[in-house]
Amino acid sequence: MASALAFARRTPCFVLLVVQLLGVLLYPFMGSTSPGRAAFALFGLLVLALTVMALRATPFLTWISFFGAVPASVLLTVSLFVDGDALFAWSAGFEMVVYTYAAVSLLAYMLHDDEVTVDELFAIPAVFTLLAWAFAYLFVVVQALDPHGFSPGGQGTRSWMELLFLSFTVLSSTGLSDITPISGHARSVVMLEQVVGLFYVAMLVTRLVALRGQRAGRAESRRSRPGSSEDHHRDR
Repeated sequence: MASALAFARRTPCFVLLVVQLLGVLLYPFMGSTSPGRAAFALFGLLVLALTVMALRATPFLTWISFFGAVPASVLLTVSLFVDGDALFAWSAGFEMVVYTYAAVSLLAYMLHDDEVTVDELFAIPAVFTLLAWAFAYLFVVVQALDPHGFSPGGQGTRSWMELLFLSFTVLSSTGLSDITPISGHARSVVMLEQVVGLFYVAMLVTRLVALRGQRAGRAESRRSRPGSSEDHHRDR
């Protein structure tokens, strides 16, 4: 138990990733009932806290995230007692800011040096999930401003789970979603997420290629250094 807790403290990105993926499985059980909305708000508070904790490992300033995390936490706490679409839209806007800042911070954390730690490995999928959540919350805000932006024929609005599903499919470029952006504003933010998804994958591939080249260069430098083990082996 102590070793597991120590591992969790050393790898905040791993904890954040596991909790977010757990949320994907739990969200369908959080319906529109009062207990479901309360569970959704409490889970949102948990993810916010873990996101801020993960920022402590990055070169970015953690306290900047408080400008979004504090009002988002207040609104989520209020939503435990008061139900309202406007309240959810406002909290979604602040959470979008926090998750976007966290994604950029963790990206800088991964690119900070040439050594890849275990936590930096978990930061790779954690950045992806943070971006997916950030755009899903952006979709919530767009839908609040344009209620029929994601609804064919202007019939009703999309649920949180539907918008999160759309965000994952757009960011991963799988194109498996049955949800279509209808209005111009909705299509604009979807196109932005497509660009971000492609940019992120391209950056990861470039990073891996650069690390491999650096390792090959260091290995070649060691082999060509006078008195290296290979030179000694040849002399024998």
